[in-house]
Amino acid sequence: MASRTIEMNDRIYDYMLAHSLRELPVQTGLREATATMEWARMQIAPEQGQFMALLVELIGARKTLEIGTFTGYSALAVALALPADGRVVACDISEEFTSVGRPFWAEAGVADKIDLRLGPALDTLDDLLKEGAAGTFDFAFIDADKGNYGHYYERALALLRTGGLLAVDNVLWSGAVADPTEDDDDTQAIRAVNQEIHADQRVSISLVPIGDGVTLARKR
Repeated sequence: MASRTIEMNDRIYDYMLAHSLRELPVQTGLREATATMEWARMQIAPEQGQFMALLVELIGARKTLEIGTFTGYSALAVALALPADGRVVACDISEEFTSVGRPFWAEAGVADKIDLRLGPALDTLDDLLKEGAAGTFDFAFIDADKGNYGHYYERALALLRTGGLLAVDNVLWSGAVADPTEDDDDTQAIRAVNQEIHADQRVSISLVPIGDGVTLARKR
């Protein structure tokens, strides 16, 4: 029996998708539209979107938060998993990128579930806290500028209810976090938040090697 996570080569990855992924045509369409863009690498993997959707279903989430939306694949995946009265508060600064996803949200019938708030995410999060939204969110996803990850983490944790779940993306950063020769600002920021979460007794955690690495933190 294996004592460590299996190495993911192309053959195994293709098998995994063939025997796990249940992606709707509208989701495939959004991924393919995003793939033509210069910044396509910022798109989460389809298996990660499905994993997040399953987590949302497992915890019975109705109110979710997304910090960093890009073209909206993750928001689409989560919105599809929410009940009819569920909502995603999606934070991003780019009208250009988020406009790619909006037609697909509408096609999937979930546009009314996604509350897109354009502007600096820290401002949006602070506004939510001022409005009394602390402790009201069931699920949160962080996938935005790495330099602010620590700030996003603290605010997202404040907005989550007890028992709520936080998912932090890119925590393995293509392996750079484990390479002592990598010392750029983004890598340092991710290392710092990884250390912070590991030591944070307010949460139960697991770092999952899916996509570019996702840390799950359940608020105690």
